[in-house]
Amino acid sequence: MTIEVLKSGLLTTLQDTGRPGFAHLGVGRAGAFDAPALRIANALCGNPSDACALEITLLGPTLRFRGDAWIAVTGAPIPFRMDGADQQTWASVFVAAGATVELGAMRSGCRSYLAVRGGIEVAPVLGSRGTDVNARLGPLAGRPLRTGDTLAMGAATSPARATASMPMSWRLDPRPWFPEETPVTLRLLPGNHFDKLKEISHKLLFSEIFTVQADSNRAGLRLSGPALEFREPIEMVSEGCVPGTLQLPPSGQAIAFGPECPVSGGYPRIGQIAAVDIPRLAQRRPGDALRFTPCTFDDALRALRERERALTRLETGIATRLIA
Repeated sequence: MTIEVLKSGLLTTLQDTGRPGFAHLGVGRAGAFDAPALRIANALCGNPSDACALEITLLGPTLRFRGDAWIAVTGAPIPFRMDGADQQTWASVFVAAGATVELGAMRSGCRSYLAVRGGIEVAPVLGSRGTDVNARLGPLAGRPLRTGDTLAMGAATSPARATASMPMSWRLDPRPWFPEETPVTLRLLPGNHFDKLKEISHKLLFSEIFTVQADSNRAGLRLSGPALEFREPIEMVSEGCVPGTLQLPPSGQAIAFGPECPVSGGYPRIGQIAAVDIPRLAQRRPGDALRFTPCTFDDALRALRERERALTRLETGIATRLIA
């Protein structure tokens, strides 16, 4: 059974949880930018959490399903229609063979996820079915979807009691996983070069609002705001980087790294966005505002553990309801 891409959308890519373990070879992890949204979409389809799905940016694709399927759409709010009829997001939805699914322009946020029961079946590259567009690595030669592409649907690995004639009638509340606050607040741990900032720049970093620039992408979000300055010039060699690293180039305008960031960089690192807040960073679109608040390592770790417990409970609850 396959999915035909009638329209590709603005930037639609195959994504899973990424390819860790290759940074020493210069290969980044990549993977879904909003990892909880991907996991929840997979849970709603009865998939393993790392199954391959579609990451959709700002404007969604139009797809024709060549076989019966169960799908789920999570992440940013997005118009979701099947053969012209509106459908629910954050829910399991049955798609009959021959049906056309259309995903429109997002009302807010930046990224949505479409999972299909059984996952999308493509050959893994370095252990991952995810696409690193910046490095041109992954399925489809590392490129986004194009009109005319055909995607294979994998075989389901777990049972489900719902059928086309007896669909699931419930949906999840997206609010715990997609907060609508504006501007969004991101917890920031001090980086290696944080103490070298001027005192006024310390204050500006945590008191002013920053705006996402239009040339942002999965490699990093370029921010505009008050210019941040160091007390004196810094000369350094390249150092390791991970998603969430906040670099400060000579322009004084920070760059917040995303999942396709380089594994090393030569600009000073003034902070590290807490891992628990990376999904919030993922949902910032050009023109969106954000602010930073100081955070300790212990606080960041505690928040991440709390989120993981909540996400695991949700996945378990969904699995129970799918077979009830």
